[in-house]
Amino acid sequence: MLKLNFPNFEFKFKNRDNKTYIFDNIRKKLILLTDEEWVRQHVVRYLIFRGVSKTHIAVEKKIIINKLTKRFDVVVFNKEGVVKLLVECKAPKIKINQKVFDQTSIYNKKLNSEFLMITNGLSHFFFKIDNLTNSYNFMKEFPL
Repeated sequence: MLKLNFPNFEFKFKNRDNKTYIFDNIRKKLILLTDEEWVRQHVVRYLIFRGVSKTHIAVEKKIIINKLTKRFDVVVFNKEGVVKLLVECKAPKIKINQKVFDQTSIYNKKLNSEFLMITNGLSHFFFKIDNLTNSYNFMKEFPL
């Protein structure tokens, strides 16, 4: 797999039926290794590396938006169970553009996170939502 713009992490892999699977420490199961999953697993490891408890991370959970079933990539909850960070992961070949920001914003209307991260594994964008001005304040890093 492609080297991403994250620290080096160790992962557990398994090959089955000519397909590669990666073990997800949050979901506690093997997941088919796609380009997007490679990014998602790096994000999870990065959050844990930065001090986020595994018990405060959710991965690929269903949400309903305008009567449509969607799945967010990664969410971090605070100790009170409130969404603190919403992460949207894309495959490395996907450019981070306005469409990706719009998708993340739509998800966030349901989740109401204070901070957002968008990444394709190569480029990372961190920002804080300013609800008063309905704008984003870009940050160098997510303040954990």
